[in-house]
Amino acid sequence: MNTFERLKPEPGLRVLISGAATGIGAAIAEAFVQTDAHVYVCDVNASAVEKAKESNPKLHVGVADVSNREQVDSVIDDARSKLGGLDLLINNAGIAGPTGEVEAIQPDEWERTVSTNLNSQYYFLRKAVPLLKETSPSPGIIAMSSVAGRLGYAFRTPYASTKWAIVGLVKSLAIELGPSNIRVNAILPGVVQGERMDKVIAARAESIGVSFDEMKAQYLDRISLRRMVTVEDIAAMALFLASPAGRNISGQAISVDGNVEYL
Repeated sequence: MNTFERLKPEPGLRVLISGAATGIGAAIAEAFVQTDAHVYVCDVNASAVEKAKESNPKLHVGVADVSNREQVDSVIDDARSKLGGLDLLINNAGIAGPTGEVEAIQPDEWERTVSTNLNSQYYFLRKAVPLLKETSPSPGIIAMSSVAGRLGYAFRTPYASTKWAIVGLVKSLAIELGPSNIRVNAILPGVVQGERMDKVIAARAESIGVSFDEMKAQYLDRISLRRMVTVEDIAAMALFLASPAGRNISGQAISVDGNVEYL
């Protein structure tokens, strides 16, 4: 295998991606399908899952609220049955959480953000790690963090807290699972083009009393390359980390963000 061939994941890779009916997760799923991987996606949105399956019949799909441990257990069991094992877990599911001053954030909003963004990663790991050890010759784990996992993010404390925690989880697991040949990395997307980011910008603009366009311009001014990234940019990094070229990359928090300087 020459150097450039190593940049593509091995055909037949068995991949499980959470929160992957839309957005970044869907782009990652499509990218792996195009490399002849066997891909299982789950999402809390049943209609979005159905549409994902209709648009790509090769996908294996499931519906689950990732903050519910029993539902995650069922997804892992179903994925094992349909894929015959697991080579790569991509912990992608997450929500934006509330925007506001910390004293104005309601406890149930905080707890929902932590449960969806952080606890869910543990729920998948506790069941998937034994499966990776048992069934894969080259296992890997990718966790989706955020640029808010390396920078402070005022008015978005629940979200930022979970994304920083994910980086700590990844770095600790890389040490723990390295002797089992399991690579563990985090991807930290920056400002990603799309409807979800538009909602985040709108909420932040409202919280500090400026227009949407002003807030968007402020976001771009904080990026060295002065542009947002795309979901395809994130998917490309996931493919690289899963390829033979990434076989010695572990314990890393890799930003795909155009170099966001501050938030």
